[in-house]
Amino acid sequence: MNTAEIRKKHKEFLFPAIKNFYKEPIVVREGKGYQLTDTDGNQYLDFFGGILTVSIGHANKEINDAVIEQINRLSHVSTLYQVESAVQLAETLARITPGLLKKSFFTASGTEADETAVMMAQVFTGNTEFIALRYAYAGRSLLAQALTAHSTWRALPTQVASIKHALAPYCYRCPLKSTYPQCGVGCAEDVEELIKTTTTGEIAGMMVEPIQGVGGFITPPKEYFKVVADIVHHYGGIFISDEVQTGFGRTGKMFGIEHFDVEPDMITMAKGIANGLPLGAVITTGEIADSLVKNSISTFGGNPVSCAAANKTIEIIERDKLADNCNVCGKVLRNGLERLQQKYPKFIGDVRGMGLMQALELVVDEPQKDHTPNPKAVDQLMEETKNRGLLIGRGGLSGNVVRISPPMTVDTTTVEEAVNILDDAFAALNQ
Repeated sequence: MNTAEIRKKHKEFLFPAIKNFYKEPIVVREGKGYQLTDTDGNQYLDFFGGILTVSIGHANKEINDAVIEQINRLSHVSTLYQVESAVQLAETLARITPGLLKKSFFTASGTEADETAVMMAQVFTGNTEFIALRYAYAGRSLLAQALTAHSTWRALPTQVASIKHALAPYCYRCPLKSTYPQCGVGCAEDVEELIKTTTTGEIAGMMVEPIQGVGGFITPPKEYFKVVADIVHHYGGIFISDEVQTGFGRTGKMFGIEHFDVEPDMITMAKGIANGLPLGAVITTGEIADSLVKNSISTFGGNPVSCAAANKTIEIIERDKLADNCNVCGKVLRNGLERLQQKYPKFIGDVRGMGLMQALELVVDEPQKDHTPNPKAVDQLMEETKNRGLLIGRGGLSGNVVRISPPMTVDTTTVEEAVNILDDAFAALNQ
């Protein structure tokens, strides 16, 4: 099929809720490294990586070889049987995750991983009420939508009344109308007020993203999670780090929570774990894992092919020191974005993120300091960057945040090229 035929059939046979970027969606034919090619032969630098999923580049030969070897030997048996690749992956996760985390449960997606984590918190503590953050995103199931704090991602009213949403550590739009560090991280302290006023006073736990992904790469102050974790533990809950987007080196450390000097009781993960193959995981302490005594199964969780891809992905991340590369290239990217902020203050209100997880928040006439979201500018910027061969992402409650996250194998020269394209695109907006 040609491009026009694919677009026509997509519109005819897929749910219209499956949104695509751009006025004329790109039909991708192939990818290699950090480059994509569409069905018309146009090439693009992929600086969104399948929503931070293609962690070490498209069509990586080592991963392909590992997948082919595994699929030629065994493709699926379900969790009713033991397979070597899943056991190897579980052992690796126990080694590379912080603290006392040891036992894993594999799923087919991040949504399932987050659901499993909430269930385990409730089973282990005997409590049911659960805390999430405003601007959080956890997936598309009913429970995940209840955890999610974006009206645009909720198809139905909240179905899980036991979930409460705490203030987000969104310094650019401080919910307490204060300024860091003079605020004393009041948003973290408010978690205790939330528990005392909206719950029974005994909670199952709290799930946080070290950097909120769909929320627009909201990056908390360094001391935020330590304060929050202490409060959660005081009221009987467990502290869960949702690393679906921040995991596996993206922020400059293997897991994002490691930047904040706190050890989680549980970590959820997906996306970058297997470089694009469907796989999610929950890892927790032996004590918490052992509290689940009812039967449980995941038909596709721990699929031997996905686990083989994950084993090779993590091997490459460690061998090639890609977390370090995220630090090096992330600094180049951040410096470039801050230069753009100085050059285009009318549009760019905030620059934030860690490593190769960086964002620009676009606003209306920022010198006025009104912080008015400007999603229209993001629409225009994405079209301009696409026309110049650069693919970026978007997020934020109002859709006014540009998300930039290339594969972790990117080099500084390519990062600088992307910044130059962004510069040209902003110049076109500024005319």
